[in-house]
Amino acid sequence: MQQPSNEGGAGESAAQRPAESGPGQPVDQQPGQSVAGPPEPPAPAWQRRTRGEHRWPEAIIVAVAIGLQLTLPDAMAPGQRHLLAALEGVLLVGLVVANPYRLDRESMVLRTGGLLLTGLIGLSNGWSAVLLVAELVLGRPISPADLLTAGGAVWVTNVIAFALIYWELDRGGPAARAAALRDYPDFLFAQMQSPELADPDWEPTFVDYLYLSFTNSTAFSPTDVLPLSRWAKMIMMVQSGVALVVVVLVVARAVNVLA
Repeated sequence: MQQPSNEGGAGESAAQRPAESGPGQPVDQQPGQSVAGPPEPPAPAWQRRTRGEHRWPEAIIVAVAIGLQLTLPDAMAPGQRHLLAALEGVLLVGLVVANPYRLDRESMVLRTGGLLLTGLIGLSNGWSAVLLVAELVLGRPISPADLLTAGGAVWVTNVIAFALIYWELDRGGPAARAAALRDYPDFLFAQMQSPELADPDWEPTFVDYLYLSFTNSTAFSPTDVLPLSRWAKMIMMVQSGVALVVVVLVVARAVNVLA
């Protein structure tokens, strides 16, 4: 007696049947074949090698700092301010000539020159701040024009000097940041915390460090940029202290003079 055949044919083997689709397997996917997912987004620019930032913002702001040092009254200016300004100008010109466009070259000479230029600007302005505080504390006669000129020049140059310090030291400097040589930042910007809110090509440049320095000198505390390393915290503390002393003494003396 002949047995009834199954639906689809009794002689059809399991290997010859079409693969059934299920919840975990696409209809057109063959067994053992993987399906490529969506491409991963690129890493943020501050975590990978980039072209490097432009030289001109830093060069312009350094020229402004040199000009402010030359406008200080004689009583609040370093004894050799013209020599210091000349050295700063020579270093600035040398750095611009050696690397005029993008800061992407790792060079010991360029690195040393940048640190030396930053140190000279900070030293000159610190000297002027000490002289200004001495004039105000000792109560020596000072005209309102000289007071406002000296106080404003010292405060603005203080912002520039510390912006240069942050810019030169964060993750080894601009060239090291362009090469992504260090994984851990010294300053945590908002774009680093929320990369989905920033352009993938965003990375901190000199303007960002200038903003950091300005807010630290006005609010006397971090705002939206957090210092992570200990040296960053200490330098920000020094900057806030200098800015606070200059502002308080200048304002107090200005009120007294105007009264």
